[in-house]
Amino acid sequence: MSETRTAISSWLPRSPLPIAILLGAVAEALFLVRLAVPHKPVFDEIYYVPAARAFLDHTRLLNIEHPPLAKELIAIGIRLFGDTPVGWRFMSTLAGTATVIAVFAIVQSMTGRLRASLFAGVLAILNCTIFVQARVATLDGFMAAFLLSAIAMIAWAMKRGGWGKWIAGSALLGAATACKWAAAPYVGFAAIAFLLLKRGNARRWPGLRPLPALAVLGVISVATYFATFLPAFHFRADPLTWRGLLPLQHYMYAQQVQVLPSHIYQSSWWTWPLLIRPIWYLYEPIEGAQRGILLIGNPLLMWGGLIAVAACLWGWMKTASPRLLAAFALWTASVAIFAIIPKSLGFYYYYYPSSIFIVIAIAAAFDHWRERLGRWDAGLTLAAFAVALYFFPALSAQALDGPAAFHYWTWLPSWV
Repeated sequence: MSETRTAISSWLPRSPLPIAILLGAVAEALFLVRLAVPHKPVFDEIYYVPAARAFLDHTRLLNIEHPPLAKELIAIGIRLFGDTPVGWRFMSTLAGTATVIAVFAIVQSMTGRLRASLFAGVLAILNCTIFVQARVATLDGFMAAFLLSAIAMIAWAMKRGGWGKWIAGSALLGAATACKWAAAPYVGFAAIAFLLLKRGNARRWPGLRPLPALAVLGVISVATYFATFLPAFHFRADPLTWRGLLPLQHYMYAQQVQVLPSHIYQSSWWTWPLLIRPIWYLYEPIEGAQRGILLIGNPLLMWGGLIAVAACLWGWMKTASPRLLAAFALWTASVAIFAIIPKSLGFYYYYYPSSIFIVIAIAAAFDHWRERLGRWDAGLTLAAFAVALYFFPALSAQALDGPAAFHYWTWLPSWV
């Protein structure tokens, strides 16, 4: 069986860079297809696009319940391409592409095998949530791009060492938090992972000692976070001041924990892995046709990935493999965050990072049992492609048959 897999993988280049570039090019081309449809703001774009315009006009800080970085990036897209749907969403496509490449890089660091990394990158493109989030101007896509990139950079530093990579990873974690506070716990996770893995093998993160490394992690991530508020110091109306910076953080916290009225798409954290309540970002007649955008993970990968997560845990208990533990811990911690934090309402898009980490768990499990599973990774890829293709019209605002077309994609009553 190993000879068969070697023959199958013989066409892969020795360096991961060409594969990463190819994956990125494919992902970006896919995310750009009909990006301007629909021609009006979708779902939470109604909040974030005006906030981005305010950064361009230097008027006043809007949408102050969230940090500013993602809205500043949306503003860059508007500056480049105009105040149009393409301008609103272009930077999100880059974030989606960066996320796909980061998944590839993480699995490459974990396994050292191009086949496993390519498998993970392709599944990331096919997991559906990245596709949808890469085509709307909302916060989560940017947060996930910085977060996955940070994990990739820190994993690279673990093998190669060097303060530069550790500093870059710390800054990326700060940038992720500057998009959305849901990324903040990962700074703590990075510190815990460093201490545990360094203790298990002192050769990890060569050249980095624990106390200086943790100090750099804290200082750089916090400094990066606060640096993203600097443009608001130059607003014409109610400019931010140094004295007002910390009270603003307190206000943001109060907004995050306030009790909100019920919402039609609200859901509990434990329902997200089971895919019980996805969200229609759009479903209405628009531009001459019925159109929809359904935020849903690829059911084959979301449900099948739960088996992979459990397999990673079981495999770690049997072999003490740190890569299996890492794959299990990434997904588990990302879900546990929302079981702990004091949010009155939850929504399926909070599961977005977890829907990416589950792909990493799948790739880690297939790589660990590669001698037994043989070509099943190719079979799963083809099946995931077929499911993604099936859902594509409901993911991409294609013209649908009519108002009742949603029945074709709503397998469960709760998907309506």
